[in-house]
Amino acid sequence: MKVKQQLFGTLPDGRPVHKFIIPSRNDMEVHILTWGGIITTITVPDKKGTPVDVALGFDSLDGYLVKHPFFGAMVGRYANRIGGAAFTLDGKEYPLAANNNGNHLHGGTVGFDKILWKGISFESSDRRGVILRHTSPDGDEGYPGNLRVAITCTVTDTNDLEIKYHGESDAATPVNLTNHSYFNFTGGSDTILGHLITINADSITEVNEKLIPTGKLISVEDTPFDFREQHTIGSRISDVPGGYDHNYCLGNQEETLHHAGQVHEPVSGITMDVETTKPGMQFYTGNFLDGTLIGKGGRPCEKHSGFCLETQFYPDSPNQDDFPDSILRPGEEYRHTTVYRFSAKQTYF
Repeated sequence: MKVKQQLFGTLPDGRPVHKFIIPSRNDMEVHILTWGGIITTITVPDKKGTPVDVALGFDSLDGYLVKHPFFGAMVGRYANRIGGAAFTLDGKEYPLAANNNGNHLHGGTVGFDKILWKGISFESSDRRGVILRHTSPDGDEGYPGNLRVAITCTVTDTNDLEIKYHGESDAATPVNLTNHSYFNFTGGSDTILGHLITINADSITEVNEKLIPTGKLISVEDTPFDFREQHTIGSRISDVPGGYDHNYCLGNQEETLHHAGQVHEPVSGITMDVETTKPGMQFYTGNFLDGTLIGKGGRPCEKHSGFCLETQFYPDSPNQDDFPDSILRPGEEYRHTTVYRFSAKQTYF
């Protein structure tokens, strides 16, 4: 099986944007753009073997060129929020773009979601994919150091989507890369509130009213944030002001690949297991979607029409001494692996 490359559109300055179509031998297919490293499509078979596109997005490049909520994008240099849009490193303060209520979000005004990556495909006997590369220059969006990034997106014949992130810098800099795909295992025919979810975390990072960590970890015990046992996403969401948009602490300080959680949709039968080497995972339930964006097939993107599981360092780690260290220094390598493993129990009724 081969990875196909197609022209997806053209940027206003004339540069072409390509789409890589990555298949598996088990009826899975993933589409990835060179623009923003955006995953536009994740098609997997449901319990009847019918293909279902479980990723929110747009039908054309135009939707991704205007402001949108990071549908499918690779985000960086620093995923999630940095409080006060600044951090101090080795005695020097670095101001950043204040693009989210006075704070810094997902790398700033022109983050990795808004750049044209260089992509090259690869194939082997049981897996195939694309490697995306980009060099972020010193001072980019306020960050120090020339940062070289490579992201390898692989689809396996066991229907895993594996994303491996790699980075090197010639100066100390915060680095926190993730993918911002929105999932819906009904294919968009219903909200995500009926999806069943487990998250293997005993605590979350406490946040203030602007969703910036206070530095304190709080137990999920006896709270609507406790998903150590399976619950539907919607069962207690009304008890969370604004909905879920919180970092779960996975307790993975050694950065080994471990099971972070699982989501199952009972009607389609589609299940996704998440494994990651990072210590945190942001659970977001599409709270800010309001139907004004028109997604694939002309369907409005309504509130709770998708959920995100963004594996990461904790938000605001550069300003929090007690959080896992997110600073990449010269001679070190940033490494991060996340696996989204899809399955569905096949039935004929």
